[in-house]
Amino acid sequence: MATRRSGVVVAALAAGIVSAGLAAPAALAQRRPQGPPLPAQKAALIDVTGYWTTVISADWRWRMMTPPIGDFSSVPLNPAGIQLTMAWNPQRDIADGAQCRAYGAAGVMRLPTRLHVHWADDETLEIDTDAGQQQRMLHFKGQWNGGAPTPQGWSSASWYKQLQAAGFGPPYGGPQPGKGGTLKVVTTHMTAGYLRRNGVPYSENAVYTEYFDRLEDDGTTWLIDTSVVNDPTYLRDVFITTETFKQESDGSKWDPQPCKVVPPTSSALPPNAFGGGGARRSGGGAAGRGGGGGAGR
Repeated sequence: MATRRSGVVVAALAAGIVSAGLAAPAALAQRRPQGPPLPAQKAALIDVTGYWTTVISADWRWRMMTPPIGDFSSVPLNPAGIQLTMAWNPQRDIADGAQCRAYGAAGVMRLPTRLHVHWADDETLEIDTDAGQQQRMLHFKGQWNGGAPTPQGWSSASWYKQLQAAGFGPPYGGPQPGKGGTLKVVTTHMTAGYLRRNGVPYSENAVYTEYFDRLEDDGTTWLIDTSVVNDPTYLRDVFITTETFKQESDGSKWDPQPCKVVPPTSSALPPNAFGGGGARRSGGGAAGRGGGGGAGR
C-alpha cells in the first residue's frame, strides 16, 4: 500500500512540474510588454500577392459557360430566388445597362478570370480581375462609413490562424508573420448581383465570407478561396464553394475585358437542374481557365 501511495505522489508531482513548465512560457508571454501592432502588410501570415489564373474542372457547366435559364443546380434558392432565376432575361440586362451583375464580388471570383492581388497601402489589399475589370479593396483597418452599395461592396480583412493544443498544455502555435495561416475577408454592402451568369441572384442583404489559403505543391503555388454566401432574401441556406487559382510568374497574360452578358448556349435544362438541398458546397478543381487539362487561357 505504501508503495502504491508513493507512486501516486510521484506521478502527481511530475504532472505538476510538467504543467508548470508548459504554463510558464505562456505566463511570461502575457507579462512581456507588447509593442504596437504591426501593419497588416508586415503582419501577413501568407503572401497572397501576385498574378493568379482561375483553374476550373468541377462545376464546368456553370462556370465556363452560361447555363440555361432556370438551371440553379446546387444553389439553395428559396422560392423568391427561384422566381427571379426563372424570369431572367439576358436581353433585358443588356437593355438596362446591367452587364456587370455577374461580376459583383460574390460572382466574379467564380468566373474564368485572372487576379492581380497587391498592396494598395500598408493596411489595404487590392484584388483586380481582368474579367469585367473589377477592383475590390480589402480593408484591415477602418469600417464602412455609409453611402450607396457597390458591386464590390465593403470588404473587411483579417489574418487568422487556429491555435493548436496537445494534452492538458496551453494552446500554442498562434499567428506569426510569414509562418502560415489564413486570410479571412467578409464583404457586405454589395449591390444585388448574380451568383451565376444565368441570373441566379444574390441581394443587397448578402454577406460574402472568404477564407484564402496558399499552398505549395511540387513547385506550383496555389491560392484557394473557400467562400460562403449567406443571403436571407434569396437563399434558404448558405452557399459554399471553393475556387482555385494558380500563380503566374508575371502579368504578361493579363487581358482586361469589359463586363458582358453571355446568353445561354442551350435552352435545354439538365435532369438535375432544380434542387440545391441544404448547405451545398461546389468544388473548385484543377483544370484550365480556358480549356480542359491546363491552367490559363
